Amino acid sequence: MSDVVTVGSDGDVAVVRIDNPPVNALDRGVREALAPALARVAADDAVRAVVLVCAGRTFVAGADIGELERAAWSDGIGPDMHPLLAQVEDFPKPIVAAIHGTALGGGLELAMACHYRVAVESARLGLPEVTLGIIPGAEGTQRLPRLVGVEKALDMGLTGRPIAAPDALASGLIDHMVAGDDLLTAATAFAREQLARGAHHPRTRDRADKLGTPEQNAPLFAAARETARRTKPHIPAAALFVDAVEAAATLPFESGIRRERELSAESVRSEPCKALLHLFLAERAATKIPDVTRETPAMTVNRVAIVGAGTMGGGIAMACANAGISVLLRDATSAALEKGMESVRRNYAASVKRGRMTDAVMAERLARIQPQVGTDGFGDADLVIEAVFESMELKRTIFAELDRVTKPDCVLATNTSTLDIDAIAAVTSRPERVVGLHFFSPANVMRLLEIVRGAATSPEVVASALGLAKRLGKIGVVVRNLPGFVGNRMMFPYMYETQFLVEEGATPEQVDRVLTRWGMAMGMFAVDDMAGLDVAWRVRQELGHFSDPSQRRPLVADQLYAMGRYGQKTGSGWFRYSPDVGGGRTPIPDPEVLDLIARTATGAGIARRDISDDEIVERAIYALINEGARVLEDGGALRASDIDVVYANGYGFPGWRGGPMFYADRVGLRRIHDRIATFHRELGPRWEPAPLLARLAREGRTFRELDALGSDTAGV
Repeated sequence: MSDVVTVGSDGDVAVVRIDNPPVNALDRGVREALAPALARVAADDAVRAVVLVCAGRTFVAGADIGELERAAWSDGIGPDMHPLLAQVEDFPKPIVAAIHGTALGGGLELAMACHYRVAVESARLGLPEVTLGIIPGAEGTQRLPRLVGVEKALDMGLTGRPIAAPDALASGLIDHMVAGDDLLTAATAFAREQLARGAHHPRTRDRADKLGTPEQNAPLFAAARETARRTKPHIPAAALFVDAVEAAATLPFESGIRRERELSAESVRSEPCKALLHLFLAERAATKIPDVTRETPAMTVNRVAIVGAGTMGGGIAMACANAGISVLLRDATSAALEKGMESVRRNYAASVKRGRMTDAVMAERLARIQPQVGTDGFGDADLVIEAVFESMELKRTIFAELDRVTKPDCVLATNTSTLDIDAIAAVTSRPERVVGLHFFSPANVMRLLEIVRGAATSPEVVASALGLAKRLGKIGVVVRNLPGFVGNRMMFPYMYETQFLVEEGATPEQVDRVLTRWGMAMGMFAVDDMAGLDVAWRVRQELGHFSDPSQRRPLVADQLYAMGRYGQKTGSGWFRYSPDVGGGRTPIPDPEVLDLIARTATGAGIARRDISDDEIVERAIYALINEGARVLEDGGALRASDIDVVYANGYGFPGWRGGPMFYADRVGLRRIHDRIATFHRELGPRWEPAPLLARLAREGRTFRELDALGSDTAGV
């Protein structure tokens, strides 16, 4: 008998257990072991019912993503689950799925084929496939509406959000909710209750009472298609999911599952599916660091001290408090501290107002944050995070102080977005315990955490940082200590190129419109205004950008800074902002800026012309890609896919395009290189093709292939 599927018994109830850590994925090994195990149970006259349960922390949490990815790059046809699901649904004895943790994707599809479903109160169930650019391919689109109704099924599939067990019970997705923790005992008792009733054990495929009539469903399908068009215009799977549920409501079950297979294959073959699967697997790969293994000791962080109660410091404090970590939040003055805490309270109150947490939860989390002036209690902290503005002098002063007041094994982290970690670590007696933890604003929301490894940072500290990222619900990506690290180093050429474009004839509004239509979450000028032109100016000074007088530098940004136009915070930057329009966050084109751009360009002798949308995309995105190739070659990132994870999760790059390096592969590196070479001839030295990009283009290789083979560049 296979180790991944075992059979035990509780009297006349067989217990079939799946044990395939870490998430009991329904891979080939599980499928091939489950079918014969069920066959043996069916033939055992002593068995009257079956409980299907999973070991570890969760029920089956999905299918084998590797199988899906292989299908995406071939014919789109994944494994045929129909024989197994038919075996389950046609089983001669009642099967009860006992659910804890999560039942997602293929796991929920397996559970829906069982005759009954029971779940602990903390369980969550869903079909999140749309987030990977696919639709369920194991009959989920046909069984879900039969259990919960068409409207609920459409909502679950289009959002991809799992629902909690109480909601699942109310909607009919589960039959019983277990109040305590003894799921197996409760599921076994439930199975015996059904046997005692002597009732027919329902097959989900035979249910039709919730499928509705054509007249009832017509407006539901119309609304769902509009939702798919509005919320996921670039992901075909959303509209295909609606088509599949419509098949469930209009076709016999066998015809419906055939239609589902066709639609599923179409979604799996799509470019957005390839991109989203790439990112899913890239996030997993990002945690794999050559000298950080499972045996590497990692600190458990229970108490964090934060220096700086501004926007970033307050957001980091919330992220820690949300994860159950006690926080000391320090600032230089009581006034600054109170201002920071007021922002924290306001953010929590907004979450309560939206129904995302209760007043009691808000009070509990606020109680974990202790505001203070001074360093009292810092000696008990496991981790200190400095979150002051970008000044090397200030950060070095703070770290010298932290080195004196913290315990020797305390990890000292800086939230710097650009500055040299090694220069900061040099003022301490423990450079091996200094690391960069670059959070992204708002820090309590954004998923990315750039973990910056200095020259001396130990594997143990890297492991601790990765563990902290996981605990905070963030994606930790380990990068090397290069100026700007990975994200901001690539951002600067991208940002500067958009500024060159407006000096040559485009407008900030046009550039931002083109980039957002292409898929970026925000346009570059809106991003600059949100982050603050004063912040960008300060970073340029710290990093010495354009210190070479032969370099062409953007001309307008410095003038806006000198005018005090810092962006949203001052009500004006590249755009204007009014409290009456979008709460002061919606960009409004400003004729004064357009006039400043035109006068500046004329004064500098820059010829202005009409610039096409295509040129804007190429110059902005290809600048990003070219610098990404330099980052990879310089060892700033271990893998090209790490860069994709950084940009998709921290910089608004569209996930359905897979990240800048994946996108470059799909366009073709030779094509991109040739276009960059043209820009080099026409626009000057800043467009010199990255040597790694030139080499891969010449050899006909891709960044994806480089990752698969193991990069021959220096990694983290």
